[in-house]
Amino acid sequence: MSELASASSLSEGNDTGKSGKPVAPGVCQAAGSLDGHRCDASGRRLTTNQGVPVSDNQHSLKAGLRGPALLKDFVLREKLTHFDHERIPERIVHARGSAAHGYFESYADHSALTAAALLSEKGKRTPVFVRFSTVAGERGSKDTARDARGFAVKFYTEEGNWDLVGNNIPVFFIQDAMKFPDLVHAVKAEPHHGMPQAASAHDTFWDFVTLMPETAHMLMWVMSDHGIPRSYRMMKGFAVHTFRFINREGKASLVKFHWTPKQGTHSLVWDEAVKISGADPDYHRRDLWEAIEAGEYPEWELGVQVFSEEQAEQFSFDVLDATKLIPEELVPVTPLGRMVLNRNPDNFFAETEQVAFCTAHIVPGIDFTNDPLLAGRIHSYVDTQLSRLGGPNFHEIPINAPVAPVHNNQRDGMHRQAVHRGRVAYEPNSLAGGCPFQAGGAGFVSFPEQVAADELRGKPEKFAEHYNQARMFYASQAPHEQKHIADAFGFELSKLTVPAIRHRAVALLRNVDETLAQKVADHLGMRELPEPLPLASKQGYQPEVQRSEHLSLLAHPGEVGIRTRKVAIMCAAGTDAAEVQAIAQPLMDKGAVVRLVGPHVGLIQAKGGELDLDASFANSPGPLFDALVIAPGSEAVKSLSDDGQALEFVKEQFRHCKPLLVIGEAREVLQAAGIPLDNPDKGLLLVSKADDKALRQFVSALEAHRHPERETDPPRV
Repeated sequence: MSELASASSLSEGNDTGKSGKPVAPGVCQAAGSLDGHRCDASGRRLTTNQGVPVSDNQHSLKAGLRGPALLKDFVLREKLTHFDHERIPERIVHARGSAAHGYFESYADHSALTAAALLSEKGKRTPVFVRFSTVAGERGSKDTARDARGFAVKFYTEEGNWDLVGNNIPVFFIQDAMKFPDLVHAVKAEPHHGMPQAASAHDTFWDFVTLMPETAHMLMWVMSDHGIPRSYRMMKGFAVHTFRFINREGKASLVKFHWTPKQGTHSLVWDEAVKISGADPDYHRRDLWEAIEAGEYPEWELGVQVFSEEQAEQFSFDVLDATKLIPEELVPVTPLGRMVLNRNPDNFFAETEQVAFCTAHIVPGIDFTNDPLLAGRIHSYVDTQLSRLGGPNFHEIPINAPVAPVHNNQRDGMHRQAVHRGRVAYEPNSLAGGCPFQAGGAGFVSFPEQVAADELRGKPEKFAEHYNQARMFYASQAPHEQKHIADAFGFELSKLTVPAIRHRAVALLRNVDETLAQKVADHLGMRELPEPLPLASKQGYQPEVQRSEHLSLLAHPGEVGIRTRKVAIMCAAGTDAAEVQAIAQPLMDKGAVVRLVGPHVGLIQAKGGELDLDASFANSPGPLFDALVIAPGSEAVKSLSDDGQALEFVKEQFRHCKPLLVIGEAREVLQAAGIPLDNPDKGLLLVSKADDKALRQFVSALEAHRHPERETDPPRV
């Protein structure tokens, strides 16, 4: 494999300086820096906190370009350590989260693949604690921001705790942990005024990512519908990095971890997400809590892509590059078991806030690879807990404590809970009979990977190809998903105050897809497209897969039908109570959550009796529901047709492409809302009565979740 020289590695993300020549971001220029200030050796060179000049701030020190990161890299360690301790006690990233208890159940004995105890026999159950989170926002931010979502699982195995820490997106923005503090500083609120909160639509984020073209693939994911999931229960999870499985005989395989929800993969649309954040900023946290309280336990299947070092060498991309995924067409996912979340925490602070996930926490049968981003996380997660949870004894907090017995010679420190007896706290010893003994071959043994290379900063040549998989992702989306990506880029970039950054973003997109770049340029009123960003690699690696059916949300509709879907039945004085009952009870029997929504909560006089409304148009607006039923009743229909809030409720359900079941004369409400009835789609059902046929049609429409064929540009309503 050829390797990039240090000079070529600096060409990534280049911009144009005053001379018109390419300028590498962050590299000192003799004539001046990019911000117009003269860069002199006395005050503008990048240094450590000790004033030592830093020669390369892009790459960690490794033993060979694909070798392990080295502990002696004091530049990396200082940078990450300072970053990890910037704030207390809130998490720097993933601050806003929600969690639940549950169990993992192995489908079979997978000991031929790994020695990990939790996968050693069919039906074996291991307790888990899972925390979902947004990334950029602080604890008080909203749930529905456009962002990646954290997906962290703590397995309490009999051989110790294993933390499988990941996201709902299989790739990451950057390739090397050296850049992680820069990424987070860029996406967080701008430091001079603390805005915006939990949003990436601002200058500093886009300035950074457009100067780092390795972010292209992750940008496509975040700007897609994956960036605004319908629910934590309806999103995938990925460990992002390549790991190793090792069996009892010492045979190793490379693996990628996948979590697939049995509830299906579904998203919000942007207009809906914005309105939900105002109506219920705790939307995702409430959804998870209420589903578990109702006994609708969310479930995911854990699978792995298993491949060898020899296979990995043949790929057009490097499996140690966290900005790349392995298409399932190349390596299919092998199911290992299922995870069920069946109990909410007893105390939010004690469990959800104090849980400490660390990528360094692995168990026998699982090991790391030389992924340079993973290397930094192994250090950074543990280091972060030292300040966030007050010291080295955070493992004694109940939610972090392993079920396996703990025996070692570590003593004292802040917040120590264990009371050790005796005078021996060292080994070897004779005074305690030699205990605790080393486990030898029965303990954790690192895979004996051969390391023999020069110390240097840089990366392999394949790491410099940034656009093939971004192009594949975009091509794999359905037409309405592609439209949402273009709209998202257009919205985000329209919020920027520096036009040059917008142009640079469109220049980056030209390397992904010309049509996408043109659509985004149209959003921004650009008359001409800028030149594409220069490519960091001229090798022209040919991708094995041009389009993957697994990358669209439509590929995973789910296995649970309409269970937990929230259905609003619109009512007012005079609504036909019999029709309401005829549609509500069968939906509830199928597991849907049905709420009667009207001008106010409480009792109304309906046709044939009274109805008790449990929500109003004001306290529960349309975006909070997955579908709408408008019940008949001439008096109610007239009242609803004259109610502006009711009409807006209906318009939002239609605009967001959700199923609508309209019974009898209730179609007059649609007409009052300006919704065209001449060409109804599969999600807009106009029926004369709430009979079995109407119910079957509505359930089928609700299972599809959303009906994008209704989308027009501009929207009809």
